[in-house]
Amino acid sequence: MADRGVIDRQYRKHRLRVMVAITLGYGLIYTCRLALGVVKKPIIDAGIFTPTELGLIGSALFYTYAIGKLTNGFLADHANIKRFLAFAFLATALCNLAMGFVTVVWVAVILWGVNGWFQSFGAPGGVVAMTSWFSNRERGRAYGIWSTAHSIGEGLTFLVVGATVAAFGWRFGFWGPGMIGVATAIGAYLLLQDRPQTLGLPAVNDWQDDNFGETAKPKIASVLKLQLSILKMPAIWVLCLASATTYVTRYAINSWGILYLQEIHGYSLTMAGTLLMISTLAGMAGAIAFGFISDKLFDARRPPVNLLFAALELVGLGLFFYGPSHLPMMILAMVLFGMGMTGLVTSLGGLFAVDIAPKRVAGAAMGVIGICSYIGAGIQEQVSGMLIQHGMKMIDGVRHYNFGPAIAFWIGSSVLSMLLALSLWRTRRRD
Repeated sequence: MADRGVIDRQYRKHRLRVMVAITLGYGLIYTCRLALGVVKKPIIDAGIFTPTELGLIGSALFYTYAIGKLTNGFLADHANIKRFLAFAFLATALCNLAMGFVTVVWVAVILWGVNGWFQSFGAPGGVVAMTSWFSNRERGRAYGIWSTAHSIGEGLTFLVVGATVAAFGWRFGFWGPGMIGVATAIGAYLLLQDRPQTLGLPAVNDWQDDNFGETAKPKIASVLKLQLSILKMPAIWVLCLASATTYVTRYAINSWGILYLQEIHGYSLTMAGTLLMISTLAGMAGAIAFGFISDKLFDARRPPVNLLFAALELVGLGLFFYGPSHLPMMILAMVLFGMGMTGLVTSLGGLFAVDIAPKRVAGAAMGVIGICSYIGAGIQEQVSGMLIQHGMKMIDGVRHYNFGPAIAFWIGSSVLSMLLALSLWRTRRRD
């Protein structure tokens, strides 16, 4: 394909479709990951599972997701992304449909763990698609747009799925996302394309004439060896720890925030979901803002912007747990937390790693960060469940909660993440 006009038209067409598929598709399929957080109170109240058991079930997803994100991150560098993502979306949808029938704890642990495995295809597949179709100088903005998928999924879960559970019961908290997931798998297969070269197009950096900051091509013979070379980079391991501690707080709010708002502040399920949805809407702005600010104002340097967004997140957490409990303050807290947290997830959870690792193995870089991130999330789920159950007492037939120890654990993790990220202040990007 030599005609420049034809190449330009093909690129414009497929870039739009790819971005829609990986952003909207990943956002919709995200509901299949977060459903458990919405149904916790009705399940506890019905006597089906205890907080500790729910923590065990929730952690199963995070641990299998962690392992899967590593292995499937490596696999994504070799796979046909169109088939890779469509298959995973369908599989996770089927797991959710099945969860609506389960009331035995070990069956739920196994099934939710399988769901986590298939969920782990999504992020590395999306990043490989993005880095294949968008050039180096577009990466921060493209990644920021793609990162809004997390907020889209969270918002749909907290508001739409939450309202569905309130109206029809906890089983629909799984069946609703399952039906969404089936439709998403079909849409992703219709929209996505594999890498540009499979369509006879040049590589995106050649098309854009955008090879800034590239060093000499690595002399490592195989993609696998290049992938393994990531493990020798100290900055990657610091990023792993920074992301893991960020994910402790991220999933603490996602998994237990609705229960906290219901039990401590007396909000209904729908209102608690609405408050968390506000944080996800702010998160969409935060993800886009992080990419734009770091690309345009700091020449694609992430560390200064990491500090800014960490400060926003911590202020939001402080207001949420220790500030005045009236509604306007809770809304402000959710806005600050949502912007700060999603900006950090955008950077520490992937973008920074993609910057400093070889671009050809972006999926592997995401995988290494991902396994550590979700081990952190899994540990959080179990520790939080035990801390919350330990602080739960029945008085005159009424259940009372003490979230204090859990809150200290969540905020402490965010502070540690900020300090780890600051230690990478001088780390530079590469191809």
